[in-house]
Amino acid sequence: MLPSDDHELLALAGISAPPPPAQGLFRADSWLRRIAAESVLLLGGGRALLLEIAHPLVAAGVAEHSRFREDPLGRLQRTLDAMSAIAFRDRAAALEAARRVERAHARVRGHLARAAGRFPAGSAYSGRDPELMLWVWATLVDTALVVTDRFVNPLAPEARESYYADQCTVARVLGIPSELLPSDHAGFRAYFDEMVAGDALAVTDTAREIAAAVLAPPQRLPATGVARLVTAGLLPPRLREAFGLAWDDARERRLADLCASARALRAPDAGSLDALRKAR
Repeated sequence: MLPSDDHELLALAGISAPPPPAQGLFRADSWLRRIAAESVLLLGGGRALLLEIAHPLVAAGVAEHSRFREDPLGRLQRTLDAMSAIAFRDRAAALEAARRVERAHARVRGHLARAAGRFPAGSAYSGRDPELMLWVWATLVDTALVVTDRFVNPLAPEARESYYADQCTVARVLGIPSELLPSDHAGFRAYFDEMVAGDALAVTDTAREIAAAVLAPPQRLPATGVARLVTAGLLPPRLREAFGLAWDDARERRLADLCASARALRAPDAGSLDALRKAR
């Protein structure tokens, strides 16, 4: 459980010299804020969600403790809102957003109904399980970096490392133990790749049902086709196939054209893009 005292929570997060309270947890020129300010990151929401629910215990928690059938995008929107508040709101609002996430996770607990991957039937899950929290956080971090590289510009190594360090602060604010966090981006990359290649992820029928609700909702939205293309194209191939998402050379070209168009349409003097270029 997160400390109720703000100073204790800041200490837990390793924030020893925070900005003034009105400025929030991160400075205006931090890489966390620069990247989080890119509206194109919203295109990665579907990818992050499908990566999350590729873990059978996460999928079970989402299925049994959310209204994904009636409100397919509700959970994703709440996650994005919380991450935005932690990144941009004043200190009190940012820390309260973290505590809301923690309170929501406290209600998520249950048991796996059927065996999935390496997890036997009856395996317990909890929204406060540090390993599951680590994986969900990792899907958001990796997705933000992938979308930035494809739709904005590749980050310089120094910028990528600074962004990752900021994200580790977010993880600790959310209650993920420091000892679980890879010490640098290379370590994070190794952890993420091992998760994708290993047996901890196994796409279940439950996960596919959640994915269908998000990517093919009954009331089709104008951007549904684009979201499906981006989600399928940016997923690791093993998981894309497991979710049953079609992919071929024509779709690959469409995604490449979309990425190129997004980069071309950006104003050359846009502050965030200019910052990315100067850091290269």
